[in-house]
Amino acid sequence: MRREMSGRVFGGAGKGWNGRVENRAYRAVGLSVEKLECEDLQVVVLMGGLGSRLKEQTAGCPKPLVPIHGKPFFEYEFTLLLQAGFKRFVFLVGYRANMIEEYFGDGSRYGKDVSIQYSYDGEKLLGTGGAVIRALPLLDEDFMLIYADSFMDVDYFQIVYRYFVGKAAGRTALMTVMENGDRFDRSNVVYRDGEIKVYDKKNITPEMDCIDYGIEVFSREVFSEPALSAGEGAVDLSDIQKRLVEDNRCTACEETHRFYEIGTPASLAEFTKYAERRFIRPVSACFLDRDGVINEIVYNEDTEQLDSPLAVSQFTFLPGAVEGLKKLYESGMLLFVVSNQPAAAKGKAALSELYDINIYMIKELQKAGVEIAGAAICPHHPSGNDRAKERFLIRECGCRKPKPGLLLQIMKKYNIDPERSYMIGDSYTDILAGRDAGVRTAFAGDYKCDVCGRLEHIKPDIIGKDLAEIAERIAGAVDGEILQDVMK
Repeated sequence: MRREMSGRVFGGAGKGWNGRVENRAYRAVGLSVEKLECEDLQVVVLMGGLGSRLKEQTAGCPKPLVPIHGKPFFEYEFTLLLQAGFKRFVFLVGYRANMIEEYFGDGSRYGKDVSIQYSYDGEKLLGTGGAVIRALPLLDEDFMLIYADSFMDVDYFQIVYRYFVGKAAGRTALMTVMENGDRFDRSNVVYRDGEIKVYDKKNITPEMDCIDYGIEVFSREVFSEPALSAGEGAVDLSDIQKRLVEDNRCTACEETHRFYEIGTPASLAEFTKYAERRFIRPVSACFLDRDGVINEIVYNEDTEQLDSPLAVSQFTFLPGAVEGLKKLYESGMLLFVVSNQPAAAKGKAALSELYDINIYMIKELQKAGVEIAGAAICPHHPSGNDRAKERFLIRECGCRKPKPGLLLQIMKKYNIDPERSYMIGDSYTDILAGRDAGVRTAFAGDYKCDVCGRLEHIKPDIIGKDLAEIAERIAGAVDGEILQDVMK
């Protein structure tokens, strides 16, 4: 079963997807920090379970060390965390703790700044909440909590960001949620307009169409309250989280990319199959710019210029874009949206609003039968604007196109074959980023002379009037390559 979490979007959402979302806490409080990085947040990992449903696999080793294609299961998730920038970890261990500590050690073999500390359950069963309380002497003022039997590939920076904005508004926790409809486990959350209305694992109702995703962030004070430390017996996190929701003390972060877990032989087999497709077998991918390729550019009345959408209500798919994406997806390619989104750094919107737009886009595409494997944004700008409240976004970076950082970060996480992959964009920055990442390129729109000059005479591999035309040509090329491979 999934663990319970709780949450509410900071300040509350205004009109949901049908109107501009007003993040009131951002307007009133903001996030006035000069630096915000994943490496600044400690990660606590619950890994003390017996794994009793995996009798054959866990008879000789703890669940986090169950081998998948020659690698312990948790190392897949641990690698994602390291790639996101996290460096400080506390492992809450119990069953066969010595094996876990022997394998992961103090963390130094993963990097000179990586550290792992251990907290041990002892003989008495503590429960998930009790294990955290026992580890309090090792815990920072704020920490992220995850489970070692789950694989969760998400934008971890978004989680860190939303938590600290929520904390600035007086909240002490964050919960991640996903629209579920009982697909992966029983839904246990009522989530509406950016808020968790109800969370209850023990009393499931028909209105619950979302599920707790498996990633939480807490302020240490949540577990230091006298009512918890004075209690007897095991403490369940679900009870703590339910209370946080009821007390309006929790922020929410919606996720769209499904989780995997290995609680049963069936789910273990499912992840094993997924891991082969993702990490062992090379795959082709399409990296797509967003604005002007997938959705329409909008007129910004404040600046009197064409601009990216700054709210969900302004997002509209371009004609043929959904059909083009479906053509690419059905050809077997992984789809990634990679876009520069500096509006928050320029003071035009909150970063949360930019994330909300991508969430809306992905969910609408899912309804059309298209899965986006990931949507990565560069929210930075080298000079920004004096109006920007989130000034930690104003800096030089390696992810702002034409630099290839967004693509390279994804390619580190997936076994992508660059020779069979494309970057599709409507700007010279997209084409240069694709070339520097080593993939083929496709230009959507009129190929004008000013673009030629900025490309330094580097011609894209494909030029098409829109995404639908480009997708037709790429899908045809992919089918041709597959046929050639079969005939060899």
